[in-house]
Amino acid sequence: MTYWALNVFFLGAVAVVAVLAVLRAWRSGSRGTGARGTGGGGAGGAVAGRIVAGPAVAGPAVAGRIVAGPAVAGPAVSWPAVGIAAALLLVMTAVFDNIMIGVGLVGYDETLISGAFIGIAPLEDFAYTVAAVVLLPSLWALLPVSSGSASAGTDSPSASPSASPSASPSGGDA
Repeated sequence: MTYWALNVFFLGAVAVVAVLAVLRAWRSGSRGTGARGTGGGGAGGAVAGRIVAGPAVAGPAVAGRIVAGPAVAGPAVSWPAVGIAAALLLVMTAVFDNIMIGVGLVGYDETLISGAFIGIAPLEDFAYTVAAVVLLPSLWALLPVSSGSASAGTDSPSASPSASPSASPSGGDA
């Protein structure tokens, strides 16, 4: 099996998750506004669950910003931030893949790659970077928010010793 064939299956699964994230956000548009139930207008006053026009930075299945309503999944995904991360990851992949291949750490069977290269790195090496850039924000938008996560790790003032009446410095009865 060639690397291209392997990437088709791999990236196909990633595309399915991305499409599900977009569809779920779109279907939840009538459930309210704001990200994660904040009651606000979300990003830029967008209606929750709608895809707000913007540059397509994470592939053809996702464009703009997904703002999830409180009844569905996670917070708004900032696609401009995803675009910046994508650019940085692709540049870093190009640099470090070329270094690893150049020093002989990894090699590729010439009969299994496409023949397209960025430097000395085969184009197929970039599939994992593209998958991460699309898959992680899609999962972020799909996965539900834990209701206990906002209060995890915080103590109430009454639980601390300094807030209790018996913790006076004198230690005696008042």
